[in-house]
Amino acid sequence: MKKALAKELLQFIEKSPSTYHVVANVRRRLLASGYTELAENARWSLVHGGKYFLTRGGTSCISFRIPEEAARGFMLTASHSDSPSFKLKENPERAVGHYLQLSTEKYGGMLMAPWFDRPLSIAGRVLVDTENGIETRLVNINRDLLIIPNLAIHMNRAANDGVKLLANIDTLPLLGSIENRGCFLKLLSEAAVCGAEQILGHDLTLYVRQPGAIFGAQEEYIASPKLDDLACVFASLEGFLASKPASCVPVFCVFDNEEVGSATRQGAASTLLRDTLRRMAASLGITNGHLARMLDESFLLSCDNAHAQHPNHPEFAAPGNCPYLNEGVVLKFNANQRYATSGIAAALYRKLCQRACAKVQVYANRSDIPGGSTLGSIASTLVPVEMADIGLPQLAMHSCYETAGVNDLFDLVNICRTLFESGVEKSGGLIRLV
Repeated sequence: MKKALAKELLQFIEKSPSTYHVVANVRRRLLASGYTELAENARWSLVHGGKYFLTRGGTSCISFRIPEEAARGFMLTASHSDSPSFKLKENPERAVGHYLQLSTEKYGGMLMAPWFDRPLSIAGRVLVDTENGIETRLVNINRDLLIIPNLAIHMNRAANDGVKLLANIDTLPLLGSIENRGCFLKLLSEAAVCGAEQILGHDLTLYVRQPGAIFGAQEEYIASPKLDDLACVFASLEGFLASKPASCVPVFCVFDNEEVGSATRQGAASTLLRDTLRRMAASLGITNGHLARMLDESFLLSCDNAHAQHPNHPEFAAPGNCPYLNEGVVLKFNANQRYATSGIAAALYRKLCQRACAKVQVYANRSDIPGGSTLGSIASTLVPVEMADIGLPQLAMHSCYETAGVNDLFDLVNICRTLFESGVEKSGGLIRLV
């Protein structure tokens, strides 16, 4: 069962070569499960017992269910659809000698070296001029198209001693010979099924063609592109769809642009979640005062992967606060609020994991090594709910090919399902998971 779930994750990732494909695949799952799509520019008429979702920018999604009876509060997950990659520039073709390359720009804090010498291709969206208006079309040039070649060891004898990579020189992918000049628009128009003259814009990134794999002596590990953070998108969606009705409002969130700070209209720093909860309340006749009380009895799991202790470099971990693959979903702490887990949130999460029969590990950065930030503390500035930062322990974070544990994925699905079937109650100075 656990291995079958891991295979489903790998299929989900393979079908999601760009952030646009991620949300398109989530949207398909929700529609197939009977959820109604809402438009931000339309009036909402929600009903008790209804199941709904909306998307923004084609790369973020929020879905929720409204209980038959009055709801206690919100139980939420948040994950992100983006991963570090190379984004194509608007006019990407670049002729160099006898070769044709594509001009790219780094997206996010990436490990660049693993992108070398691997088959790559292009995916994203194209904006097409049609008789009825500008149409968005998802594209995936589904073949081995590009490669970023390494410089041979003979020409750089210090290559294994560490090399400074320059994004404007070293990481440009090879597309073909110079005789193919002008082929990019042709390839793009074929993928978008339109004329080259109809293309008005595009948002395209490179992706690794190598499919994911399950490996290890007992097939206990997962290796794949985009485990950060599509493993959490997948697991929280599985838990959301499998959860039974409860007294809370379950809310599943996927945001874009976490890898570049979330400060976009579809990022966790946007008003998307706040606006959605306010509109939900207004449609159901819930007053602002009642909504504030509901938020005070709510709990959010910010699901974004954590650094497992590296088998070759244990010295980078904080002793006693470092997780390992397949030993539990990680609870993350940081004194400077890069991770926003509080003592209360930690207690609620541990109670949740007890209920889900799941193990808990903890993570904190080594005190002299600053870490990255994630969704929770950003989203909670606009939606003031108690929240815990959690995630799957993984290796090689921000590589184009990462490693995580099969057991941990299974546990995260159960934790998310249990969250959506629970609620938070506060009274007499006590807080309870109900």
